[in-house]
Amino acid sequence: MRILCIDVGEKRIGVAISDEEKIIARGLGTIERGKGEVKKIKEIIEKYNVEKIVFGLPLRLDGSISSQTEKTIAFISKLKEEISLPFIPWDERLSSRQAETILLEADLSRKKRKKLIDKLSAQIILQNYLDSMRSNISEEDEL
Repeated sequence: MRILCIDVGEKRIGVAISDEEKIIARGLGTIERGKGEVKKIKEIIEKYNVEKIVFGLPLRLDGSISSQTEKTIAFISKLKEEISLPFIPWDERLSSRQAETILLEADLSRKKRKKLIDKLSAQIILQNYLDSMRSNISEEDEL
């Protein structure tokens, strides 16, 4: 079983998937908003045998809720009506900035960065979640 991550934006949804061991996140791509995104997410869930969905929660730097947070929560509520899996919110603050920095260091053009940033953001969010899961397991082993 795998974990799916979605990074919900205004125009696109970045998508990433874990490996079966839940160690490494891999970016799958993006889904255009308004073009059957729920159906496409369901197809990914089936194809990759997904057990839960992590979604980026776009909080402000001070941790408060923004209009984008509300839009994301509304979209996730819509998904929950269609998909009966656990949905885990994950603080995505600075993930887009981290993705942008990585793409700038790779010396990609603005056009190429725009195509990749949502996918890379989802991958970063999922990798942070996976690392956190492993860290919690390691801490329990030490007790």
